Amino acid sequence: MNDMSSMSRESKKQQLRRQMITPEKDYPPNRRKQEEEEMHASRQKKHRRHMVLAILALALVFAGAGCWFYYQQIFHYTSYETVRQVSLNQGSLVGYETFGSNVLKYTRDGASYIDDRGNNVWTESYEMKMPIVAVNGNFAVIADQQGNDIIICNTEGKVGQALTILPITRVAVSGLGMVAAAVEDSTSSYLYFFRKDGGEMKVNIRSNMSGNGYPLDLCLSKDGTQMMCSYVYLENGEAKTRVVFYDFSEIGKNVPTRVVGGFDEPFANTIVPRVAYLKEPYSCAFSSQGPAFFSSKNLAKPELVKEGTLPGETIAGVFHSDEYVAVIVWNTTGEGEKRLEVFRADGTHVLSKEFTYDYLHADIDGELIFLYNDNSCKVFNMAGVEKLDTAFDFSVSKIRRGRLPNTLLVMGPQEMREIKLR
Repeated sequence: MNDMSSMSRESKKQQLRRQMITPEKDYPPNRRKQEEEEMHASRQKKHRRHMVLAILALALVFAGAGCWFYYQQIFHYTSYETVRQVSLNQGSLVGYETFGSNVLKYTRDGASYIDDRGNNVWTESYEMKMPIVAVNGNFAVIADQQGNDIIICNTEGKVGQALTILPITRVAVSGLGMVAAAVEDSTSSYLYFFRKDGGEMKVNIRSNMSGNGYPLDLCLSKDGTQMMCSYVYLENGEAKTRVVFYDFSEIGKNVPTRVVGGFDEPFANTIVPRVAYLKEPYSCAFSSQGPAFFSSKNLAKPELVKEGTLPGETIAGVFHSDEYVAVIVWNTTGEGEKRLEVFRADGTHVLSKEFTYDYLHADIDGELIFLYNDNSCKVFNMAGVEKLDTAFDFSVSKIRRGRLPNTLLVMGPQEMREIKLR
């Protein structure tokens, strides 16, 4: 019985084995190879499709970049439309200055910091007969030329106020709010310094025509540790010019009168009515022979890196930003009445552009150059391409870039307009 049962169980096991499905039997080698080839072909097809899509996406990116480059560098706008107009009725306009990321409007009885939508961020009242303004980053100083009042502001409002005994001729401000004021009496000129809260610092510099000279212009570095000043002085009865660098840091304490650099010879036969600090470590002296570029990489010894770059030219105007210096000269050759010459802060030449246009104001904002008068403007980019040449049906006092690449902010005595270029 047991043997029969054992045989029966073994017979059933063998029968079950025969009924089992095996891969070898149901998927022969040829079939397996065929399916693997089909799977590989499918993966290759999917990969090619992804590659085509990636190439198309890159082509669209490059096409978009090409269109962007064309509009930014080459395209010439021919008209505009006003997209926003805001009334600015505060006082009788003296001028506008680019300040922080917006503009400072100043009048004889007050100043307003205005954003790119025409909103007053703050307004400060005062009474000045002849207000002058100097700006450095997020700080501005407003002074009464030939008066005695000084107001110090940042982008949040007034931070300090100072009063001088002698009449003010010029002012400068650092990027941290330190103020330098040139004042004078009947025999001498003096440079006085004030903290951003208006407190007088225990530093002053006295000069006169027969000694150091009369200060024509002055400017302060971003951190306020250095000052650049141009002087006119008398030597053997002849008027000459020099550019002087002062240092107010620990370096300057070890130097008599804090003078770390003086340049007479390069300016012996010229005049320097304007000086400016550019992006660190560069600065510029605007002489009648063209801009001269300095480097203060070595704070203890400023270096003249490029002398007057336009000798023999008659200069019609100069202007600058932190990145660029521009000079307009009267053109003696070619078709244009005038010629625009642009340099980088280190003195590298950028462009030369002839034009004929009667401008009253000139500015650099980013990579754009604005030439404009009361009712028209020309706009160039740093490739020398004329981006816009148009007339306005309203009065113009200041132009700068708008919030979008194809917009401009145009400010007049009593209004601000945002225009879209077409």
